[in-house]
Amino acid sequence: MLRNVFAWTWTCAVLCLPAVGQEVKNITATSRLPQGPGLSAGFAADQGIASHAAVIFAEDFESSGFEDRWDEVRNEGGQIVKRVPHVEDAMGLGNMGLEVQADLRSNTGGGLTRWFESADSVFFRWHVRFDPDCDYIHHFCTVRANKGLEGGDRWSGFGGAGEKPMGDTRFSTALEPWGNWGKFPPPGRWNFYSYWQDMQPAPDGKFWGNSFMSDNASDIPKGKWIACEMMIRHNAPGEADGEQAYWIDGELRGHWRGFRWRSTPTLWANAFTLESYVTDRWTKQPINTVRFDNVVIAKEYIGPATAQARAR
Repeated sequence: MLRNVFAWTWTCAVLCLPAVGQEVKNITATSRLPQGPGLSAGFAADQGIASHAAVIFAEDFESSGFEDRWDEVRNEGGQIVKRVPHVEDAMGLGNMGLEVQADLRSNTGGGLTRWFESADSVFFRWHVRFDPDCDYIHHFCTVRANKGLEGGDRWSGFGGAGEKPMGDTRFSTALEPWGNWGKFPPPGRWNFYSYWQDMQPAPDGKFWGNSFMSDNASDIPKGKWIACEMMIRHNAPGEADGEQAYWIDGELRGHWRGFRWRSTPTLWANAFTLESYVTDRWTKQPINTVRFDNVVIAKEYIGPATAQARAR
């Protein structure tokens, strides 16, 4: 059984209820969203998947020059983010992937950001492998809504930690591991960490991301590849009909409806950040390595990458 949980990652241990009149409901049990194979099933190891009409962006890290295919690269000193060959069986993921190695002694990790032309519903799929020695991750992969794609407007959705967003300026949601203040073994359990105009404040009066986690969430395994996918469905401005959902290895783990993500039709989720951001708040292991591969942004459900394509 699933429920709707609000909390603040690493910040406070208080759960709260949704705002009156703007209740966000967990509809996983009755959800009609697809599961299992998706559009990626027609493309072995995602080869050629960018040609699919529903695909907005695809990256498999098989070829060099990924820095040019992403719009922003956070790679302090040039040693945090790099292409590496797979050293273990990675069926369906090709030969190369992206490694993000955070070192608490000198940096907070790094990652990549891609801005894109959005749609009413947008799906984001990536594969991730946490190193066996990986500790807690402070923040992970995030979707942000910005006022536009040019100039300063493309940055309106960045920053603002502890502040409640305006419905015409920004909203964001991240699918990330949550350690529950050290109660879950690292890296934690999957949850959404979301900022939007109807979010609830923390006891300190500030607005830290509200968390959405399923009752049956399990500890995230380390040392194996995991297919993660998340979906944002934009609300009609003024209506609380926005949605978000996530899948792990093709299984729907959570689906929530009732978000007023935005108050204007010009605000869209249009930036995706693939990152591993680490701080010493809870993380004690100095070196924390995470690998990513086969990233796809699309207008319909994607599903896990597969080693063998099925007939299309």
